Amino acid sequence: MLAASLLGIVVPHAYAAPNVIRVGVTPGTHAEIMEQVRRLALTGGLKLEVVVFDDKNRIDAALAAGKIDAASFEDGPGFEAQRRRYALAGIGSTVTLPMALYSRKLKTLTQLQRGATIAIPADAAGTARALVLLQNFTLLTFSDRAGLHATLADITGNRLHLNIRQVPRSQLFAALEQVAFAVIDSADAAKAGLYPARDSIGIEDARSPWQNVLAVRAGDRNEPWVAPLLAAYHSEPVAKFILERYQDSVRRPW
Repeated sequence: MLAASLLGIVVPHAYAAPNVIRVGVTPGTHAEIMEQVRRLALTGGLKLEVVVFDDKNRIDAALAAGKIDAASFEDGPGFEAQRRRYALAGIGSTVTLPMALYSRKLKTLTQLQRGATIAIPADAAGTARALVLLQNFTLLTFSDRAGLHATLADITGNRLHLNIRQVPRSQLFAALEQVAFAVIDSADAAKAGLYPARDSIGIEDARSPWQNVLAVRAGDRNEPWVAPLLAAYHSEPVAKFILERYQDSVRRPW
């Protein structure tokens, strides 16, 4: 445990893990971060194998079937939609891949004019997340009962009388030429070469309900390897890696 202490990892004492713990992730950010977690966890005696899935829709089923032991890829609402179906449990947060506001016309939100047209994702999940973000920036209000499933019909206040246009995700970047700003999620923004911390005029908070979840099978939540896995993820070296690698375009809710 000396090496772990020198690295600044706060984890329980080393123990003999019975097996290698397989963690399912998607390519890119989640895989890169989990590789750092794997290296640190090893210093405390926990052996991880990072299993990359090209199709994220297979991961929860693979976890439930015992093909992997943990998963790090899914945001909070997405996880809640699958948790009972697959008997899974969230053991902690990982990172937030923030939705953000991008503009070709505005340098700050204070320049937004009354009656301006804005664009948000057209799909139900994207619309809801965008509306919550716009509410957080005090541009909209909607009924409490809408929660994380808000639709345009739930809007009760629109103080600048914004014209809200629902646009397919694949067309949001192009829509920047016609609208005051577009609300784009992290993955779609990255495809267009946009990064929230560098390019946006408004960014989702790290503690958003859409922060990502580290999940295990519900029956495994008290297994001895679970706490060290989460502690390694929440360690200072991993926090430093996230900040240096992604420059706050990937955010830590912990």
